[in-house]
Amino acid sequence: MLGTGWFGAVAADAGPGRTVAVVGDGAVGLSAVLAASRLGAERIIAVSRHADRQALARRFGATDIVEERGRAGAERVRELTGGLGTHSTVEAVGTQESMEQAIHSTRPGGHVGYVGVSHGVELDGMDLFFSTVSLLGGPAPVRRFLPDLVDLVMTDQIDPGVVFDLTLPIEEAAEAYRAMDQRRATKVMLTL
Repeated sequence: MLGTGWFGAVAADAGPGRTVAVVGDGAVGLSAVLAASRLGAERIIAVSRHADRQALARRFGATDIVEERGRAGAERVRELTGGLGTHSTVEAVGTQESMEQAIHSTRPGGHVGYVGVSHGVELDGMDLFFSTVSLLGGPAPVRRFLPDLVDLVMTDQIDPGVVFDLTLPIEEAAEAYRAMDQRRATKVMLTL
């Protein structure tokens, strides 16, 4: 999750002085907020409807929260950015609505890093053409980031493990997935 969120932020070209939006408040999206903050983003807009995840996003560096989704969410992001949109947007959900929200939240010339596993996403060629944003994403090359991320964790510079908000024995793995699916847990740690 941390490596995937980090890749999303890097793919979105998050960095110093940039405004970054993160669409998705699961463990990967929250990790992207953390990554954007560590990469020096000036402003980070987390898209979330869940108070506990909003609090974690703020802890990781989010400066703003947007609860709206889809077109309304993109309009809210543009409103927060003076009508411009973000320099960088991470899409960490994988739905048609979230991908469109990410693209339409991003200013012309900006970058969208998509790490949500796309299911049923179809992009309109003309809409994409006129959005003038760059798209980069897919499976995260975690090994590329792993040495630096391990160092950040081991030297207590970041604490991504706080996304694990429920611990269950491995025999209850099915319940762990239900808890995450029903938003009763962000990420479940299974124990032996």
